[in-house]
Amino acid sequence: MSGSEQDWLALRPREPSPSQCCGGGCKPCIYDVYEKELAQWERAKAKQDKSLLTEKREQSSNSVLNPDTFTAFSVSSVEQLTEDTYQYKFELPGNSSLQLSLGQHIVLRGVVNGLEVQRAYTPISPGNAEGYFEVLIKCYEAGLMSQYIKTWKKGDMVFWRGPFGGFPYQPNKYGELLMLASGTGLAPMLPILQSITDNEEDETFVTLVGCFPTFDKIYLKPLLQDLARYWNIRIFYILSQETSLEKLPWSYQENTYTGRLNEDLMKTIINSCRRRPFVLICGSSAFNEDMTRYLKAAGIEENSCFVF
Repeated sequence: MSGSEQDWLALRPREPSPSQCCGGGCKPCIYDVYEKELAQWERAKAKQDKSLLTEKREQSSNSVLNPDTFTAFSVSSVEQLTEDTYQYKFELPGNSSLQLSLGQHIVLRGVVNGLEVQRAYTPISPGNAEGYFEVLIKCYEAGLMSQYIKTWKKGDMVFWRGPFGGFPYQPNKYGELLMLASGTGLAPMLPILQSITDNEEDETFVTLVGCFPTFDKIYLKPLLQDLARYWNIRIFYILSQETSLEKLPWSYQENTYTGRLNEDLMKTIINSCRRRPFVLICGSSAFNEDMTRYLKAAGIEENSCFVF
């Protein structure tokens, strides 16, 4: 093989491994990006012109979020919320904003033991927040990405691309939103909730059901308590590992249930909704499947649900 042939091979884009795909149905997916880069490489190689490869490099030096290329953002603060969940704040240059639509997610790239991993997270800060964005991340003992995330400290540069997905929310389009969130599944609900409370003309009712193991593991309690003060927002908590409500503060007792969110409780919550709800669901795949099943049993059709 000639030296020039070796040079070209070194420049060939590497096919992503399955661990690099976040599985979130992103457009473009990392595999789409690979196909595009491969086609670009093949064109450049056919013409023996390496300058044709530089367009993507120029693009990625930009400080703005981009779906095709990863951009580095600096960690500005790390706050531990529970034993395994953290809130990370990232700096945006100047007063710029991510300009996310509601519930959109962004994809994080990490390298652990030489293996590149990608995962999708939904910022919890408002999409138009200026100069920063925040994400809520649960770290798992054995998670590859978690090992990388746990090393983050203030000033570290972290690579993101996006945005993807999102829920096409419009003020007053739905009579009531029923949000079913398990753990960090709370993340995509928050920007939608905040857009409703920030808009005096939006009279959508919201019932948020947050499922957590214990009272101590409810994230962002002050923010949720503030939101629950609005006339059109109700928040219920379902704590799977609490056996009694007696130890909970008074303000939580009347809107908290112990055990799991099952079919009967789902019917009770739907019957208490003030209007026929449109349902948003976010949690593990098992949680999402269970919720979809319970909703069907309660007479809520699939076209009245959106799963993040």
